[in-house]
Amino acid sequence: MTTSTKQPDSIVTAGNAGTEVNAREPLAELYRDLRTSSYGLAGREAARRTVVYGHNELVRRTGRRWPGELLSQFTQPLAILLAVAAGLAWAGGTPALAIAVVAVILLNAGFAFVQEMQAEHAVDALTAFLPATAWVVRDGERAEIPARDLVPGDVLIVVEGGRVSADARIIDGAVTVDLSALTGESVPAERSAEPTVVTGSLLDAHDLVFSGTTCTGGEATTVVTRTGMHTELGRIAALSQRGAAQPSPLETQVRRATWIIAVVAVTVGVAFLPVGVWAGLGWSAAISFSIGLIVANVPEGLLPIITLALAVGVRELARKGAVVKRLSAVETLGSTTVICTDKTGTLTENRMTVTRMWLPGTELDATGKVDDPRAAVLAAAAAACTSAHPPTDVEPAGSGDPTELALLRLAAHQDVAVQPALRDANRLAIFHFDAHLKRMTSIDDTAAGMAVHTKGAPETVLPCCPGLDEPTRRDLQQTIDRYAAGGLRVLAVAHRVLAAGETAPVRRDDAETGLTLLGLVAMVDPARAGVAEAVASAHRAGIRIHVITGDYGPTAAAIAHQAGIGRNGGLIVTGEELDALSDADLDRLVAGDDEIVFARASPEAKLRICEALRAGGNIVAMTGDGVNDAPALRHADIGVAMGRSGTDVAREAATMVLTDDNFATIVTAVDAGRRVFANVRKFVLYIFAHAVPEVVPFLIFALSGGAIPLPLTVLQILAIDLGTETLPALALGREPAEPGLMDRPPRPRRTGVIDRKLLLRAWLLLGGVSAALVMGGYLYTLARAGWHPGDPTGPGTALHHAYLQATTITFAGIVACQIGTAFAARTDRASLFTVGLFSNRLLLWGILFELVFTAAVIYTPWLQDIFGTAALSVSQLAIIAPFPFVVWAVDEAARWAARHRRVVVRQTSPAIQLEKAA
Repeated sequence: MTTSTKQPDSIVTAGNAGTEVNAREPLAELYRDLRTSSYGLAGREAARRTVVYGHNELVRRTGRRWPGELLSQFTQPLAILLAVAAGLAWAGGTPALAIAVVAVILLNAGFAFVQEMQAEHAVDALTAFLPATAWVVRDGERAEIPARDLVPGDVLIVVEGGRVSADARIIDGAVTVDLSALTGESVPAERSAEPTVVTGSLLDAHDLVFSGTTCTGGEATTVVTRTGMHTELGRIAALSQRGAAQPSPLETQVRRATWIIAVVAVTVGVAFLPVGVWAGLGWSAAISFSIGLIVANVPEGLLPIITLALAVGVRELARKGAVVKRLSAVETLGSTTVICTDKTGTLTENRMTVTRMWLPGTELDATGKVDDPRAAVLAAAAAACTSAHPPTDVEPAGSGDPTELALLRLAAHQDVAVQPALRDANRLAIFHFDAHLKRMTSIDDTAAGMAVHTKGAPETVLPCCPGLDEPTRRDLQQTIDRYAAGGLRVLAVAHRVLAAGETAPVRRDDAETGLTLLGLVAMVDPARAGVAEAVASAHRAGIRIHVITGDYGPTAAAIAHQAGIGRNGGLIVTGEELDALSDADLDRLVAGDDEIVFARASPEAKLRICEALRAGGNIVAMTGDGVNDAPALRHADIGVAMGRSGTDVAREAATMVLTDDNFATIVTAVDAGRRVFANVRKFVLYIFAHAVPEVVPFLIFALSGGAIPLPLTVLQILAIDLGTETLPALALGREPAEPGLMDRPPRPRRTGVIDRKLLLRAWLLLGGVSAALVMGGYLYTLARAGWHPGDPTGPGTALHHAYLQATTITFAGIVACQIGTAFAARTDRASLFTVGLFSNRLLLWGILFELVFTAAVIYTPWLQDIFGTAALSVSQLAIIAPFPFVVWAVDEAARWAARHRRVVVRQTSPAIQLEKAA
């Protein structure tokens, strides 16, 4: 789509335009260095520059390539150990066992890989930041082109409501731009062609606009100076991609635990290899025996079940508005000790709202309809002096400056709503907001005649209003100071009705004189609904919250106070004060219990804060939506980006993306993370408990010198670990949280999924009881058939069928004990009756599946041949029927005793005694 513009005498066809130019040099020199002019580039020249400088897009660091990611699944400790076992089985002449073990490796690796890829792909759909198209002058005509085709030297037209597609210098016109994506500042900034002296960051330059920001008002013609990774957006994007991602606590703990398991399994297998030979086995049989020990010690289902549990957490969070890019991040959220949050759009709605109105002699609440007729006059005048458009069905959020949108809503509340089409049609002249004058004026045709409407900063509007007496001025100044101290933004509104026959002023100075002050409006970007409750929940969970923002300190502190942040009175640290702190001083500052508002914080400052917190042993969740947040998002333990208002740089750097931009979702994610960690411990307990009844039969066989035949085969172990064990373990991963989970302090960073308490409960209590029951059933079955130690039980012997039934009793007995262990593992402290025997329906379905699977292995003839089982009689099934109840009852009694001890200790503690005495 093109529209004709003035054709220049000649189209610029520059030779070698450079991107390393001084964007603030005199315009003539800038045109010279960029080899362009106000008439833009020729199409062929633009195409040539695209070849030289590349497309106008952010270059992301190379993501994970799927072959390498898939290969990494085979380098896990348990995968390596199983591969060694498969090699030994093949060398030992048991290819069927080797194939079975390799199948286990492939299953684990493929499952983990698919889950990781699905989690990453869920986020890819969210990445859309730079505008798809841009308006430029090409070949002397105004044309709409893909934004990625912009090159240095292009003449770019910035219009209200659109995003700026590249860094550019304004050559004509004036705009207001939302720089919050780069600076965190929620108040739009004014930019025009008039240059000013800038001593700080180029972001403060009055004549420059930057890629990724949004034009909220006005229109300007600009010349592109930098594109792609050379822009300010690209600079921060590059900063955010430095450093490698750190493994989560769960990843570290699981890797450590699997190495321990691998070492133990290999040690036990190698140690009993000579024992098997001494027991009269040949080397081939002894190797198979050692492989059996290794396979019995390795929880084959551990890694895929952990992956599935985390994937379930990812899916649940996605339904609640949080997309997690890395599975293990779900667990990391549960161990979060500090949340560092931005203010604009995170704690707040990023929606300015008028809350107070000052009228001569009175002050009113502006959140609803006001009876004073002067309020309607004030609201109508303020709304007339706007260019924003309120929300519609096509554009639900509206368009334009957030402050002007707030004024339009105020007018609607006072029943003087302004229709944009009618407003624009009745407008005779407009003097756009000027950064130096800090006011805007419109001349409109109203029912009372032509009128001048002015709004702006009080200090610039009040001098235009003669006739204010001294008491009124004092009252105004006190009110303005009070509003500012409360973090409110204050605007003064004034008007002047032109006399009949008077012509509309042409000059701004003539229009903005002799005005009558109508009053003041004070507005605030309010806290999001539910944020205060989420903050309170985080505090109960022992989590501190710091606010890190580029906004004004008192404004941010006011919002933080409304949300409940700053339990000990709060502390405001400005960017200048932070820069003056040494690293040691910053470490001491954040080590305290205060919740701090860091105002005017730069991206580098956010990094320093994050690193100081992590150096103190904290697990940090950093929230944000702007490009300026990206470096800290990447370096935090958990980077949380906004999905709706956030930039693609922030989403790329973050670990989790909030699709609803709701701070409360973070606390929901923390709750989910704690529950996931607790549930991981539950199914780890469940899986580890079965290692004992699987290993003990091999030990008894070895220690008896072969006098007691092997009670369990390797394939039966695989049938347990991969067949009957998996679904109940997955169901435990869906177990609801125990009461009070969010009332506990965060666990220390070094707290492992597997600790001494879990191992004692798994191996000594649940595993020990299960092993005793299983071996009792095995020996009873053999003895009842007339067996004595040392009697032959191999194929062709009289006791062979009884031996097959005895090993089947062992196999079925372990499955029965699994059922009892599954119910016992559902709670860590509380009684099972407090959560309900049948409240986890998935577990019931999992148990039904393992019963059906076990029955198939026992009673299906071709499966009997594979797994070495035999059909059991009703009386033999009656032997193992009580096993689940015995296992569960013993664990329930142990938990009751532990609860009783805690109650006694608490009642006898000095603090409780003093409380009772008081």
